[in-house]
Amino acid sequence: MSLQGTDAHRNTEGTLPALVARAVAAARAHGFPYSCRPEQGRLLRLLAAGAPHGIAETGTGTGCGVGLAWLACGARPGVRLVGVERDAERARVARQVFRDHGEVEILHGDWRRVEEHGPYDLLVLDGGGQAKGDGAADPARLLTPGGTLVVDDFTPATTWPPLFDGAPDRPRLHWLEHPALHTTELRLAPDLSVIVATHWPRRA
Repeated sequence: MSLQGTDAHRNTEGTLPALVARAVAAARAHGFPYSCRPEQGRLLRLLAAGAPHGIAETGTGTGCGVGLAWLACGARPGVRLVGVERDAERARVARQVFRDHGEVEILHGDWRRVEEHGPYDLLVLDGGGQAKGDGAADPARLLTPGGTLVVDDFTPATTWPPLFDGAPDRPRLHWLEHPALHTTELRLAPDLSVIVATHWPRRA
């Protein structure tokens, strides 16, 4: 989720996929400002196209469904998508957004509910499991071999090690140095970057 991410779609409505536009409208109607930004959404749509079987997004990441809508717009026919949202009302709103999309399931609860349906070809950690204080998702359990992990909403790093409030950015380092992942940081805007990683299990 991004601060003012819902408003970031304001000048792009005419170019948005219909499902994304529906999710943005729902987020606005319910006063939810923290949707993923368009830059991030376009990356998610691109990555979703390479997932052959399963995609998931952790919450509060699902919110009213904007990020998940970008994923659904990129996904191949028949690919299953799971979103987890910890707020019951937002989960209800998101289910309405995807009411015509039987391949999308919205779960209400803690981000760990994503473990019920893995492993996935693409996992987006958006507000849960990011190692930012609420635990870290385990890519060895949640990703297929060669699967892709996205951890979003970082400020672009300009130093090594990356810093946050003057100290080493431990959550970012957790993913950049994870032994089960090949990882890089992508800058999507001057103030926005994401971690993108491939699960590469070590051979015995």
